[in-house]
Amino acid sequence: MNQIIAFLSKLGAMLHPWMTEIATALVACTIVIFATDINRVLRRALSGSGFFIRTCAFVLVNAFGYGLAIVSISPWLASQLKAIPSQWMLLIVIAIFFGIGAWAQRNRQV
Repeated sequence: MNQIIAFLSKLGAMLHPWMTEIATALVACTIVIFATDINRVLRRALSGSGFFIRTCAFVLVNAFGYGLAIVSISPWLASQLKAIPSQWMLLIVIAIFFGIGAWAQRNRQV
């Protein structure tokens, strides 16, 4: 059992230098799932508006809104993930990605 924990700890420690990229990928995957619903609500709310207003709202939400979310949430998530003990790091990161994938499939994103 100690060998398994040592192996998982070593693999988890190898993820630490990549935690910013992992956090960015997690946030981006989550936004991709939510984007369909957010864009649907935006489309309904702006259905009576003109082309220019709809286009500006689309650009603001998609470019600046999602971009700001990725830029601001990713460092916080990376710091939270770095606080996880190394022996659990790999398992938790894999579980989160599989959870997002299952959620995407349930919402017919995949």
